[in-house]
Amino acid sequence: MALPGESQGFFEKENIPVVYTGIGKVNAALVAMDVIHKTKCKVMINLGTAGSSRFKTHDLVEVSSFVQRDMDISPLGFKVGETPFDPLPGAIDLIPYFPELSHGVCGTGDSFETGTPKVPCELVDMEGYALAKVCRKMNVQLISLKYITDGADHNAHNDWEANLVHGAKKLLEFYKKMVTISS
Repeated sequence: MALPGESQGFFEKENIPVVYTGIGKVNAALVAMDVIHKTKCKVMINLGTAGSSRFKTHDLVEVSSFVQRDMDISPLGFKVGETPFDPLPGAIDLIPYFPELSHGVCGTGDSFETGTPKVPCELVDMEGYALAKVCRKMNVQLISLKYITDGADHNAHNDWEANLVHGAKKLLEFYKKMVTISS
């Protein structure tokens, strides 16, 4: 998760270890690298919040693919969302885990999105693409669930805060499902 507010202490009360990345792609990449090196994990679970103009507030969505909504080198002839000279594609696809959930493309950027992103996506966050890129480079599977807290619009900052408790409960419920399935 990015911030303790996203767990609301529910995970900690159940003695579930949570690693917080902090906000943004750089922080997320650094923490993901550190976790993978220290734990030698083969699967990383990213739980968090997102905004969406497509999915309804309170929906839980499994991310099917991450894109960078703020990578724009188009004046030099590159597509928006594409990192120049990078062997990884602009979209990093994930392996689906929960067939019963809606699936969507998540656009990651170092800004709190309140409008229409330049890159086609159905939900927005600030850390996911960085986690996906590190996991892909390190051969670690990423599973990402996002609780939709807001409509990624002019009122997003108020809605995000108001819906954190609901999101934490729903994320905990699916985390427990995940642990039960893999046991």
